[in-house]
Amino acid sequence: MNVDTAPHKSTEILLEKWKQPELITGSEILLRSLVLEGVDCVFGYPGGAVLYIYDALYGFSDFKHLLTRHEQGAIHAADGYARSTGKVGVCIATSGPGATNLVTGIATAYMDSVPLVIITGNVATTLIGTDAFQEADITGITMPITKHSYLVRDVNELPRVIHEAFHIANTGRKGPVLIDIPKDVSAQKAMFEPVNEVNLRGYNPTVNPNKLQVDRLIKAIEKAERPVIIAGGGVVYADASEQLIEFVNKTQIPVTTTFLGLSGFPSGHELWLGMPGMHGTYTANMAIQDADLLISIGSRFDDRVTMKLEGFAPKAKIIAHIDVDPAEIGKNVHTDIPVVGDVKAVLSYANTKATPANSAKWIKTVQTNKAEFPLAYEDSEEELKPQYVIQMINDTTKGEAIITTDVGQHQMWTAQYYRFQNPRSFVSSGGLGTMGFGFPSAIGAQMGNPDKLVVSINGDGGMQMCAQELAICAINNIPVKVVIINNQVLGMVRQWQEIIYDNRYSHIDLAGSPDFVKLAEAYGVKGLRATNKEEAQQKWQEALDTPGPVVIEFVVRKNENVYPMVTQGCTLSEMLLGDEK
Repeated sequence: MNVDTAPHKSTEILLEKWKQPELITGSEILLRSLVLEGVDCVFGYPGGAVLYIYDALYGFSDFKHLLTRHEQGAIHAADGYARSTGKVGVCIATSGPGATNLVTGIATAYMDSVPLVIITGNVATTLIGTDAFQEADITGITMPITKHSYLVRDVNELPRVIHEAFHIANTGRKGPVLIDIPKDVSAQKAMFEPVNEVNLRGYNPTVNPNKLQVDRLIKAIEKAERPVIIAGGGVVYADASEQLIEFVNKTQIPVTTTFLGLSGFPSGHELWLGMPGMHGTYTANMAIQDADLLISIGSRFDDRVTMKLEGFAPKAKIIAHIDVDPAEIGKNVHTDIPVVGDVKAVLSYANTKATPANSAKWIKTVQTNKAEFPLAYEDSEEELKPQYVIQMINDTTKGEAIITTDVGQHQMWTAQYYRFQNPRSFVSSGGLGTMGFGFPSAIGAQMGNPDKLVVSINGDGGMQMCAQELAICAINNIPVKVVIINNQVLGMVRQWQEIIYDNRYSHIDLAGSPDFVKLAEAYGVKGLRATNKEEAQQKWQEALDTPGPVVIEFVVRKNENVYPMVTQGCTLSEMLLGDEK
């Protein structure tokens, strides 16, 4: 990878350099402020309203700017960077259509609590409200899908606004913050002084929990005979994986990890049950249904986890919920022991008092289920099965790669058959389910982790939504391995139409899609194709041995379904285990 993502000077050196007030433009203030926030890579696309900012970027070397080929590619890349590194992702777009092209990506990050700072240009302050060329009220448009937003009308406010935006984005329940900068503000000059303090009245996220509530939970664990932990994305975002492992080892409670929580607990642990919910494992779903104590840690009881609420965890005498966002507690599921606080802080305190539950018999039960009802599919020597491809990728990477996915069947097969070993190694759109997310998010993940293997697993549908970003992989030699699971159809829609809509297949045929090998080659990227097991192994190894970016198309069976499956309106106990069951 020949892209230099490291800042050229340390923050300490730059603070010393810039400690004396200096008269500079708003655009220069923006760039300096980003550097002082530790930004090393920005994803963006220029336009008229941000030309002063891009003029200031001319020759600027204190962080890398990556020119994407679409604003949606930019924000998904910033999202992948943030999820995989734990840092705040940053993107820039111009006013009007540039800003509105970010909306889907903002909503994606908001649903999954990803810290982003989104910088948009706007028309000059004198033109706001006049329907000027490329004017859009982006702060109004994105109000429901941002954690906070700013419209900066005074250049003197920029240093404070930028510092506050990073603080808000990356504290409490994390999320996207938008800064809208009119063109004249980016051109005006002001005395720049770095801002190091934050004073936001009314914004004080709870970090440390009420210890009495944690003590209640510890007592409940001591009495429990069938406890289960549901670990969610909050474990990953709080960097609390080590604390969770310690907590599980001390309490001897089986763990199921939600879709976004998958990399937060090692899949090789003897007490890991798999993923719960619509496409969760039999072991995980039945454990939830039979549990007498259910402990949600950084999980929001999403509808794809609970399915029919009236039948969710019917035997649970006590439900505990640990979350940094008090609004989530009790929102979907009645909570008996609420614990508000940062997951890492909560578990750190809990580990000082944790003792084993009375769970020996229970552990034997869930481990028996795990042995008797493993994830399984009917393999084939004639056709390439998608599950086989995921298992092959897992085996060759030993669960150590950073995996990004798009949305659909391949996403669920990845969640089921890839065995994640490290936190922040799984990047996927959970709450919003955004097609087109997988590939550009891998670019961001690779920029944030230049020394790690990044594999992007996509369907043939989602890949075509942001395929143009292959250009920047080629130009910058970004070595993402782009996997396309090609079943020539909108697979998850087809599965629903088969099972729920009585085989009435409506507008799902993706015939006429491009030759993905030729598409890759057109952008200057190596393209490979496999149609059987032998080719799959050979082409995948060739991809791994290639130092730059590679696109590998695996042509798989069209009618393969994702199982287990719980259809809408059913409880977790009512699983379809396969075509034959």
